[in-house]
Parts: sequence; structure tokens; C-alpha cells
Amino acid sequence: MYNASPTRERGIGSSGKYPLACALDLYWEEPTRLRVGLVFPLACASGLYWEAGKSNFKRNFHDEYLMNKLTRVFVGCILAAVSFLTGSVSADEKPMNILVLYADDWRNDTLGVAGNPIVKTPVLDDLARNGVRFTHNCVTTSICGISRASLFTGQWMSRHGNRSFKPWKTPWEETYPGLLRENGYHVGHVGKWHNGRIPKDKFDFSTSYYGKHWIEEKDGSKIHVTQKNEKDALEFLKTRPDGKPFCLTVAFFATHAEDSNPLQFLPQPASMELYKDVEVPVPSNATQESFERLPDFVGNEKNEGRVRWGWRFDTPEKFQSMMKNYYRLATEVDSTCGTILAELKKQGLSENTLVIFTTDNGYYHAEHGLGDKWYPHQESIRVPLIIDDPRMKKPVRGQTNEEFTLNVDLAPTILSAAGIELPKGMQGSDMSRLYLADAKPQWRSEFFYEHPMLKSTDFIPASEALVRKDWKYFYWPEFDREQLFNIANDPIEEHDLSSDPAHSKKLEEMRKRFAELKSAAQ
Repeated sequence: MYNASPTRERGIGSSGKYPLACALDLYWEEPTRLRVGLVFPLACASGLYWEAGKSNFKRNFHDEYLMNKLTRVFVGCILAAVSFLTGSVSADEKPMNILVLYADDWRNDTLGVAGNPIVKTPVLDDLARNGVRFTHNCVTTSICGISRASLFTGQWMSRHGNRSFKPWKTPWEETYPGLLRENGYHVGHVGKWHNGRIPKDKFDFSTSYYGKHWIEEKDGSKIHVTQKNEKDALEFLKTRPDGKPFCLTVAFFATHAEDSNPLQFLPQPASMELYKDVEVPVPSNATQESFERLPDFVGNEKNEGRVRWGWRFDTPEKFQSMMKNYYRLATEVDSTCGTILAELKKQGLSENTLVIFTTDNGYYHAEHGLGDKWYPHQESIRVPLIIDDPRMKKPVRGQTNEEFTLNVDLAPTILSAAGIELPKGMQGSDMSRLYLADAKPQWRSEFFYEHPMLKSTDFIPASEALVRKDWKYFYWPEFDREQLFNIANDPIEEHDLSSDPAHSKKLEEMRKRFAELKSAAQ
């Protein structure tokens, strides 16, 4: 046991070689000294106390007194010291706010910073330069409702149970909005929901609308859906209670098409000058030949992907008109993101808010002769992800990360940033390890993709896949059909190698691994 002379005095900066033993020797003779000790945990750990009326700290080693006081002070003193030293608790530390900017039908290259030569997204480009952009971010199911269920639950479709646009089966108390609210957050959702009826009682602030680009207000006036997203997001930020952390999910409807309208994409009038005099490049595989390479149960005129291609891309003139309006909608979302971020800055919240921009699924721009999403091609499953985290160190900011991140990783990342324990059933991983850890962490190199049949096999057949950066294995369960693509050599997935004897071992290996990951997703 540590022994010290009862007459020895030390100042605040000289705690000696035995701070833990010093802490064990602590006692207070008055309640006021106990309060001071809690405020100054380092002083506690050094075995110091403030003696009223004196200008220095003194050590006391009255052994007979120590045992009487030890029970009262030991736990509080040690925990306070450790908390201070590790940074896990601080009187000045505030819980992190969370802002999720969640766009629709917006694939990974619909960003200027991602190299798109046409679309202008200056706000999101700046966000990427101040944070980290994840270049291989994907969704586990490429459709609005299911992907959103995965966003909130951190689970694959196989586990959360929503196979279309209905409520998921996972308990609300195991979602990120549910857990944040339970832990004292002011929680809001603005815009598209698409998982049954929005549970308004589960939010402190909520609005739900989507399907049309122009919405009729209560007074009969019309407002663009992206303008309404902006209006509602600002209302949330301006009316939130002071002194309480918040989480706001802004779920844009743009750039989703208005499916029932022949025009499909209806931007705001002020945007119509954008892209007016440019020509949007046509993808190299937006051809009839590419369409005919698809399995015949996809590559036919009844398939909904082909039907929607006809709505949007079946003539060169229509392609140009549709893509320009699509990009105009994207730029409008970018502008609204700027307005929301400016409000954060105005309120002094920028330095303590985790900002995430991502989308629910990718989108065919006529590749493979298709429109919309659903299937496991790169255009359908890869989506943008930008994270600006206040905890990021300066050298990390502005970097890109090439790891496979997924939409199921968003909920764990959000909850971990808030210091909340993850539910056992959550399947994603905390992405902050990829930009906060000093050493590169272990991370996935592959993942299982799944999409259910909708209506019928003629409409949208089910599809599944094992996705790697260099290879991809497709499985079409209703037809027991396999496909194999060498992504490294064939990034646009034009040449199916599943029947090539030279790749039989690769096919067998991926088939086996696919089954393992599919089972793990349950």
C-alpha cells in the first residue's frame, strides 16, 4: 500500500508517481469540498482538496480518517477522474445533432464532385470537400420503400420484413429515430415516408408527402415538393427546443419521376435555364444490343424497366429533355441542402452536427435499355454518400473512401455518434471507424443484394446478387438463372461469363459464398 508522510504538501501540478493511490487517500471534511472535487476530477485523482481560506491545495494522509471516508468518495472520485482523462464525459460536451439529407432515385455519379460533366451540385461538392465521400456506397435493395426501411432499422429486407411499401416488422424501439427520441433527442422527419402511414406519434415533428412535384397547399396555392421540403426543414430547425439535441431526416422526393405524368420530371420554372444549351452524354450501353443481352424474362417489352425506358428514353430528343429535367431537380435539391446547412450555421450548430447526404437507390439512365432501378446492375445499386462529422480530423477531410459501405450502415453510424448502444438485431456497421480510427479497420469486401418480385415475374422479377468490386454473381430465383460478371474487366456488365467453362470455378465459389451471405442476412 502506498505510504506518504502526513506532513508533505504538493501543489496542483505535482501529483507524483501514484495518482490512483492518491485518489484512494482522498477525503473531504465538508460538503463544499466534495462539490469542488467533482468539478475538478484531475485534482481528485491527485488526492488534492481545497481548504477554505487558503490559497493552495493540501494533501492529508490521516489513515484513521481514510477508511471512514473511502466508501463515500472512492466511486465518485475514480469515475470522475477516468471520465475526464478519457474524454467520455465532460461538463462542456454537448450531444451531437444529426441531419440526414436523403434524396431519391439519385445514383452515385449524380454529383459534380463525382466527375459528372453536366450536373451542378456546388453545395454537396463543398460538403464532400469538408467531409468524406464514399465512392463504393451501395444499397442492399434498390427500391424506395424497402431501402428506407433498411435506413431506419439498419437491417436487410430479409430481417426487417418490408417487401414493398408497408411498415417494417422490426420494433420501432430498435430504429434510429426511436432510440434517439428515447434518449432525449428532438426527432423530426420531413418529406417522403413510403412505409405505410407515417407514425406521427413517434416523432416530435413530422410531415409526409410524395408522388407529385407540385403540391397544393391548404390555401390552394401550389408549391414545388423540394421547396416544401426546405420550408418544413427550416420550420423544424427554427422551432426546436433549446438545450436539446435533435435529429432531422429530410427525405426529398426529387429526383424521383412523377410516374403518372407524361413529362415525368417537373422542375421549378427558375431552373429551366439550367443545362439549356448542353448535350447530355448517352451511356455507351444504352442500346438495343445491350437490352437484348439481358435474360429474356427481363429483356422484353412487358418488363416494367423497359416500360419506363419507353416513358423517358426511347428517342434521342426525349432522352435529352428528360435527363436535363432530372438534373434540374438534382440541382434544386442541392440548393435546398445549402439553405438548410446555412440555417445550421446561422444558429451556431455546424460544429456540433453530424451531416449525412445519401439516397435510397440508384437509377438507370437508359443503360441496358432500361429505366428506373430494382435490378443488381451497378447503375441501380450504387448511390452517393457524403459524411461531414465534427469529430473528423483535418487530414481526413476532403478525402474519398473506397470501402463497401451500405445503407444498413447508416443507423449504426448515427446511433454510435449519439453514444447509444446498438440493438442486437441491427446488421450494419458504424462507418465512423473508417474515418476516425488511426489504423485502417477490418471491413467488408462483399455483400448480399436482394430484391423481391413485385406484382408478377412479368412486371418486376425477384433478383439477388453477391457483389464484389471485381466480380458480381446474379441469381434470379423464380427462373433459377445465374449470371457472372467480371466487373474489373467489364464494369458495365455486358458479358455474362456464367456459361464459360474457363470461369466454372469462380462461379462455383461465388455461388457457395452467395448462399452463406444470404443465410446471414435473415
